[in-house]
Amino acid sequence: MSFFLIVGIAVALAMDTFAVSIGLAVGLKGLSISQSFRLAFHFGLFQFLMNVAGWAAGENIVRLIEHYDHWAAFALLALVGGKMIHEFFEREAGKEKKYGSDPTRGFSLVVLAVATSIDSLAVGLSFGALHIKILYAAAVIGIVTFLISSIGAKIGPFLGRLAGKRAELAGGIVLILIGVKILIDHL
Repeated sequence: MSFFLIVGIAVALAMDTFAVSIGLAVGLKGLSISQSFRLAFHFGLFQFLMNVAGWAAGENIVRLIEHYDHWAAFALLALVGGKMIHEFFEREAGKEKKYGSDPTRGFSLVVLAVATSIDSLAVGLSFGALHIKILYAAAVIGIVTFLISSIGAKIGPFLGRLAGKRAELAGGIVLILIGVKILIDHL
């Protein structure tokens, strides 16, 4: 498989991470350099790992999860998006916490990384069937995902300024809509 074909697949796989990066940057009114790096790093890492896992898992295991993988991605994105929307309404009602949760850390970050990399599992399976050198292909996918996610995190604040004080609400809605899109694409 050519380098350009692998890059094309990587770009397609990274579109969800791009949109989630924008959504988080909008919702948080910008991401620090460390937040952007953590987000992009984990998105790239999970795309890489899920691709390798799909390649290694074999056809039978992927068949077991393919019927509900889109539901899992939707649920995870809806969970994080719903949390952002809930925090927005708490803030509007004057119940803002002294310190908020950072979705670029801990469990939230892992949830987002898994949700946006589920499709990479199936791609890894197809790479195995085509006898593609998985480490090379998965590394290209991981690097492209890292770069595209970084771009999304960088342009998100500009979009956030357009949304004004409702940016967190907009970010949460974007995450839920990405989950809905994944669900519709697979139904």
